[in-house]
Amino acid sequence: MLTSRSGILAKIESVYNTDPTPVVGTDAVLVEDLAWSHAGARMNPRPALRPSLGQLQQVFGGTLLEVSFSCELKGPGAAYSATVRPEIDALLRACGLGATIVTTPGSESATYKPVSTALESCTIYLYRDGKRQIVTGCRGMADFTAVTGARGMVKFTMTGHVAAETDTALPTFTFDTAVPPAVKGGSFLIGAYAAIVNAVNVNLNNVVAMPSNLSAADGYGEIRITGRDVAGSFDPEDVLVATYPFLANWKAGTAAALDTGVIAGAQYNRYRFQLPVVVARELAPGDRDGITTFEFGFGAAESAGDDEVSLAFT
Repeated sequence: MLTSRSGILAKIESVYNTDPTPVVGTDAVLVEDLAWSHAGARMNPRPALRPSLGQLQQVFGGTLLEVSFSCELKGPGAAYSATVRPEIDALLRACGLGATIVTTPGSESATYKPVSTALESCTIYLYRDGKRQIVTGCRGMADFTAVTGARGMVKFTMTGHVAAETDTALPTFTFDTAVPPAVKGGSFLIGAYAAIVNAVNVNLNNVVAMPSNLSAADGYGEIRITGRDVAGSFDPEDVLVATYPFLANWKAGTAAALDTGVIAGAQYNRYRFQLPVVVARELAPGDRDGITTFEFGFGAAESAGDDEVSLAFT
């Protein structure tokens, strides 16, 4: 069995933990670094007192499945609509982001922001060269990275309920044909200052709870996102205090908006991160090609509620 002969389908559930039957023609997601592991697996020892020094067989008490993979940040290459969205739409929504779709001709967009109620879930079909695992009720975490000249990427870590794996032929997936734009051409701002940066990271830092449920077949209830702490980092070139006082702002707890600007690309294949309230949590010296920099770690706060970060595809 070959590692490269793998793939996933992902589709939003209308009822939690109920398989909506993803299809290869519309629900395939192009992924890299696909991996899986058991989450919360329960193996119960039986330390009975006996003449023998050996151990009794342990009792399996249920498990969930964690699936992780990376995806490109890109649009569908066609006008956004109720059915035409970024390929990672279902995964973003299952990570606690709500989608707002604008269908005004010429100005179509898909924007994702955090939500705290009515959180959605998805089903993932995990294929591995002749075998398939169906993972339902998935919710998880998303970690975005944009490095100048490279592809923007997002790493997903999803946790869900899993049925017995089956021998199932690898399907012929249908992916979006749009090629992701390289990270360049934006207009990065921290506050009103146009910092020179190489890389930006934004992590939702969701808290994913896996509560027990005696009545559930696997012993686990609804997987829930119970909190988030949006944070990240960027690496600006150091400048004079009069230009931008990085250290003084950190010590004073000065908040500023962060905006990557629109990552250059064709219409329907470009994106932009905006964080309205960013405060430095750590500031360390760095070096990039002999130029002094800062390693600027930040936390993002709400401005008007559930708006710590916005990811807009246009």
